[in-house]
Amino acid sequence: MTTDANGQSVPVLANKAWVLMDFDTGQILGASNPDEALPPASLTKMMTSYLVEQGLKSGKLKPDEPVTMSLSAWCRGGKDGDSCMFVPLNAQASLMDMLRGVVIASGNDASKALAEHIGGSEAGFVAMMNAEAAKLGLTRTHFENAAGMPHPNHKASARDLAVLAQAIIRNSAEYYPIYAEREFTYNKIKQGNRNALLYTDPSVDGLKTGHTEEAGYCLTASAKRNGLRLISVIMNTSSAQARADQTRVLFNWGFANFEQATPAQPGASLTAAKLQYGVVPEVAAGVDKPWKLVIAKGQGAALKTAVTLNPGLEAPIAKGAVIGKVVASLNGKPVGEAPLVALAGVERAGFFQRIGQRISGWFSK
Repeated sequence: MTTDANGQSVPVLANKAWVLMDFDTGQILGASNPDEALPPASLTKMMTSYLVEQGLKSGKLKPDEPVTMSLSAWCRGGKDGDSCMFVPLNAQASLMDMLRGVVIASGNDASKALAEHIGGSEAGFVAMMNAEAAKLGLTRTHFENAAGMPHPNHKASARDLAVLAQAIIRNSAEYYPIYAEREFTYNKIKQGNRNALLYTDPSVDGLKTGHTEEAGYCLTASAKRNGLRLISVIMNTSSAQARADQTRVLFNWGFANFEQATPAQPGASLTAAKLQYGVVPEVAAGVDKPWKLVIAKGQGAALKTAVTLNPGLEAPIAKGAVIGKVVASLNGKPVGEAPLVALAGVERAGFFQRIGQRISGWFSK
């Protein structure tokens, strides 16, 4: 363990980069070298599967539509050490089988076949991958292929991969249980999920392993305990055992040292915001949506909030209109913020009432 800037003990792990993120808030609870662009190997396939899942969700893709295994996608018996689903050349498999072939069997063949099916070509699909990466804010990520094969420009950061995992869990909820499936059988070939934690830790329910000589052994995983979901990313460690062990260390550390806190309840008034030209002189303000933060255990009593109002507030004000912000802090350090909204609507006063308010304002100065 080492100590971070906040005095928190943080694991020291033998890899090139790691991140531990809270799923709900996106807070980074701990990290080492989180923003270096590194070879992601088959962690790439999270973007491939995510695009498939989003296509299914939108209705553009159908679960049973046939996907052809072309010559360019076909796995030649796995002679090169490739991860394969082993769909025969020119055979067809359903899109859902191909998706399982990507997620569970880590099939390079399934990844390429899906890319060609959806993008018209693998290059066309890669353009979609990079467009989605930009949409998700993955600033240190660039894809050159759908499977994660080595390429000088094919890179991703640990932080970006955690954000991608967060998007899968949140936006592909209907399909996320696939990432917890321990085995997949196709063409009478049964393959086990390479995520070893699925067999040893019941709180772990995804996501994806990766390995090439250049990338080392990588793992993006998620676990949920007592209502708290964490996402971990391990990049470039020395073995499959090491990536599992290091992920276990991160989860145990995270769940032991952090908890969720609610700085303010939705609908509770945090301040009375003064208004000009309203039928009433002020409006109750607070947050209108659930607001969660993850803080060090035992620090809840030290969590404080401070409100900042936008200047020159005037009626009319609609209920839910953003009129400022509320900042949460621990021991004087900001740890999060949320929009401050009007908890009720206020109509604009009539002409003569506004004149009276203006005159009253003159004499009160």
